Amino acid sequence: MKSVSAIILFFMLFFSGFVSSQVNQTDTNTYVIKKNNGTEYIGKIISDDGREVLIATKELGNIYIPKADITSIKVVNIEKEIVNNVYRGKGVFTTRYQFSTNAFPLEKDENYGMINLYGPEVHFAINKRISIGLMASWIASPLVLAVKYTIPTSNEKINFGFGTLLGTTGYLNQAKGFGGLHWGMVTLGDRAKNVTLSLGYSFFKAGLPRYDVFYQPGSYSINQSYYSNIMEKVNSPLIVAPVFGIAGIAPVGKKASFILDAMFILGKTSGEQEQDIVTYYDTQGQPSYNVVSELRSVTNPRINFVFMPGMRFQKSETKAFQVSLAGIIGYEDYLYSFPVPMCSWFYKF
Repeated sequence: MKSVSAIILFFMLFFSGFVSSQVNQTDTNTYVIKKNNGTEYIGKIISDDGREVLIATKELGNIYIPKADITSIKVVNIEKEIVNNVYRGKGVFTTRYQFSTNAFPLEKDENYGMINLYGPEVHFAINKRISIGLMASWIASPLVLAVKYTIPTSNEKINFGFGTLLGTTGYLNQAKGFGGLHWGMVTLGDRAKNVTLSLGYSFFKAGLPRYDVFYQPGSYSINQSYYSNIMEKVNSPLIVAPVFGIAGIAPVGKKASFILDAMFILGKTSGEQEQDIVTYYDTQGQPSYNVVSELRSVTNPRINFVFMPGMRFQKSETKAFQVSLAGIIGYEDYLYSFPVPMCSWFYKF
């Protein structure tokens, strides 16, 4: 009986191994296996006996990996997610550059938050095309609502989208200030390497009153000074501007990407300003001045170029760090420039 049991057990083990090998031979998927120490292996799984996995890799050949050392096993798309034999998945962060976004959608349940030097923000996927987010400073004011709608095409490397930003100064200045940016975009390329062109329209009103000095209207003799100035409050000007943007990302090394984000803001400031008209005249040998004050519409150019090159370092699908050496060059009656360095931390949740 013992010999019969041994024979039966032998055939059972042989048959199970044969079935397992047959299943693995028909498995044509490519997997990325990530170990606890962060090391990743890409290849085809030859066998999995529950204790260890045998994987066939191009670089190292066949490798046995103990199951206890494995964090995750994931099927990957060779054409879309493998770059230079390095796994670069879709990733929730591939929808974002530094400030602007591209036309790739946030996948369902792939939400992310970002913390930078100036404040936090969070973004959620509502469905496969619409995402919504909230951006703020560290004092929770101003507040900005972000909405994006993506439009895929039959060509996976051409995608369109629309976005809007609506903001308020919040409790700063009693929420009298507001602004927004509405834009359309087209993204060329895949999630790992792409370029996005965008065109939009922005508006901003600080809500802060502006005071201009002007002369008290009236007639004055030559011996009487008309420099009796008073203060007149003028409404805060509305700043409007078309915005042209170009942004892109390209892989550099195994886990790093170069990012460029640039915007041309061709705006103007419109408002009303007090204008004083001083007329000199002489009546019967008595020289006098006549002062007339009137409001006039004023429009001044306000042009800014925002340049934000940077690097993104992504060690996992759930975390990434990004640094950008941003700067602004602008013109409004005079030329000015100043740096705006940025450091950002991305977290998937």
